[in-house]
Amino acid sequence: MASIWILAASINGVLAVAAGAAGAHLFAQDPHGMELVSKGAQYEIYHAIALLALAALAAWRPGGQRLLAVAAWLFIAGTVLFSGGLYGLALTGRPVFAEAAPFGGTSFMLGWATLALYAWAGARRKPT
Repeated sequence: MASIWILAASINGVLAVAAGAAGAHLFAQDPHGMELVSKGAQYEIYHAIALLALAALAAWRPGGQRLLAVAAWLFIAGTVLFSGGLYGLALTGRPVFAEAAPFGGTSFMLGWATLALYAWAGARRKPT
């Protein structure tokens, strides 16, 4: 399971760096486009790091794998919807892409809440 999240984290990392670099070149004369791409890349890299943390937790601490998987998928959905929505809006100017961003933000928040539930459930387990 952990290797899947490492793979997802590495893909997100590559895409975040590529988006940041492309944004710097494509939107040099468009501050709003640059802001959208920068914000998307920022959230994408944060959640790439979060996916690595989930992989480490999955390998380090048995139990709660389902909650970690749910959190990881929510982070991936959030990246696609939030960062992808901002990238799409910056590249096309079409507001339909902006409509995806709130769903991505909600996915991010649900992922973090799921991670909190994982911690709470782990704290309730009795040590053996």
